Amino acid sequence: MGDYITLLFLVIAVVIFFRLRSVLGRRTGHERSPLDYQSQSDRDTDNDTYGKDNVVALPKSHGKYKQKSGAEADKQDLDELIRNHAQPGTELEAGLKALIARDSLFDPSEFLVGAKTAYEMIVVAYSEGNKNSLKPLLSPDVYDGFVEEIDNRNERDEVMDSSFVGINKAVLMEAELKNNDALVTVKFVSEMIIAVRNTEGKILSGDPKKIIDVTDIWTFSRDVTSKDPNWKLIGTGTEN
Repeated sequence: MGDYITLLFLVIAVVIFFRLRSVLGRRTGHERSPLDYQSQSDRDTDNDTYGKDNVVALPKSHGKYKQKSGAEADKQDLDELIRNHAQPGTELEAGLKALIARDSLFDPSEFLVGAKTAYEMIVVAYSEGNKNSLKPLLSPDVYDGFVEEIDNRNERDEVMDSSFVGINKAVLMEAELKNNDALVTVKFVSEMIIAVRNTEGKILSGDPKKIIDVTDIWTFSRDVTSKDPNWKLIGTGTEN
């Protein structure tokens, strides 16, 4: 199995990342995301329909907490692996332990590195209106939500004039293993410049000269029994 820990399509990032870097795909941070959090039943449906349209084999991880021998050493390595992401006794810690128990290649730190790359790729492609780049990264329902927003924007003859400044923070919020599906929720705090113009160049919303803080809460999922190493975005939301 490829090293899915760095998450999602880094080979694709090489192709589209620099071409799209000057644009952004997001809202002001005070609105709902293109598709709000889905119910658990919706997530289950999505997991059954995930496509295999983007298979990028990445170098295999060695599984950090399996490098030492002995049950006590394994426990110490496991605790060290999640210590920076979850407090002892929390649901997040329990969820990460359950996930790693099923998939020893999962590393929370490396997952976050890939999640940040995926986040920027998705918001940039959304701003660009690049449906082809979005499709392999999203579950079907989330993809439909993004496409609807893009189509509505085009019908209004609006152009998103935006720039991605950077991600200030990405932290794990939740981790859950539901049957064979790993669900990991990440909170992203980023800086962006967002403005929406009409075809005449008039600014309809936002400020092309102002950097704003944006907080997004996204959930990624992967079938841990699948040979497909890729994770997909299955739900988006913002803080209340």
